[in-house]
Amino acid sequence: MTDQLIRIDGSQGEGGGQILRTALALSIVTGRPFHLFNLRAGRRNPGLAAQHLAGVRAAAQICGAEVEGERIGSTAITFRPGGTAQAGQYAFDISQLAGQSSAGSVTLLLQTLLLPLALADGDSHLVLRGGTHVAWSPPAHYVEWALLPMLARAGIHASIRLTAWGWYPQGGGQVEVTIRGKARLRGLDLTQRGSLRELKGVAVACNLPSHIPQRISARANNVLRSAGLPSAVQPLRASGISTGVGIFIGLAYENVCAGFSALGARGKPSEAVADEAVMPLVSYHRQTAALDPHLPDQLLPALALAEGPSVLSTVEITRHTLTNIAVISYFLERGITVEGEEGQPGIIRVEPA
Repeated sequence: MTDQLIRIDGSQGEGGGQILRTALALSIVTGRPFHLFNLRAGRRNPGLAAQHLAGVRAAAQICGAEVEGERIGSTAITFRPGGTAQAGQYAFDISQLAGQSSAGSVTLLLQTLLLPLALADGDSHLVLRGGTHVAWSPPAHYVEWALLPMLARAGIHASIRLTAWGWYPQGGGQVEVTIRGKARLRGLDLTQRGSLRELKGVAVACNLPSHIPQRISARANNVLRSAGLPSAVQPLRASGISTGVGIFIGLAYENVCAGFSALGARGKPSEAVADEAVMPLVSYHRQTAALDPHLPDQLLPALALAEGPSVLSTVEITRHTLTNIAVISYFLERGITVEGEEGQPGIIRVEPA
């Protein structure tokens, strides 16, 4: 542990909550405290929203951290971990942690907690309550079908189970996550996707008529079939506290997994919901880069801690990825280089320590 604060400008790069989540995770892992200012400066409502305040408080709980500035709207926080993450049984409700009603994403909360708890000296079980399928965050199905299988290749073994759907704005969803501790992280070569082994998907409507998921799945399967892909999207009518519509598709290739999704909205045709997920999927399948655009930034914190080098090819170098690389560099002395331009396909290399 060290008392020397790392100072991070939250306005850099995409200027959002990813900076905070990565800083919290790596602060716990490395024992290095940080001061983050201009927090979420790139957003319409800067500072800590309920989602982010919940993440700070959950991170503090698993490592006994001291925190300054933990309030809604705060544009600066100081986080001093009290030690490494402690394995155990945890229940985190985003609304309760934030002190106000929220459909904040449980999967973004998991981004903060997963890596520290995977490196903890024992297994952990989490119950996370909030939004499970909400905008601007990975759906729970993406975490199950794409992210966790890829992290398993790097040595992080975890499982997620959806027990209640949670949509914006009511939330009320829940997932249960089991994380195996004492992870030994290894570098990966993710440049070759390999052949497609499986495609699975679900079109779901909660508290809405059954014809909606049927129309979404029918349109999705027609597009998939015309592209020479399996037509395996199943319709599902579900119930829960909140109302919502979406489509979630996972692909498993020989060497990588990927995921694509879209959410419904009032006045948005079912066919448009299907197309929003399936068209990028078909485009991804027809090119040769290994990773979908959302995986690199979520894999890099773990790969930056791995023993060996990693190399990734991605269909798009996103601003999220570039921002995460910048935040990682504050905490870890690993060379991470990017070959390619933002918004274009490219290669990312993580050099040995």
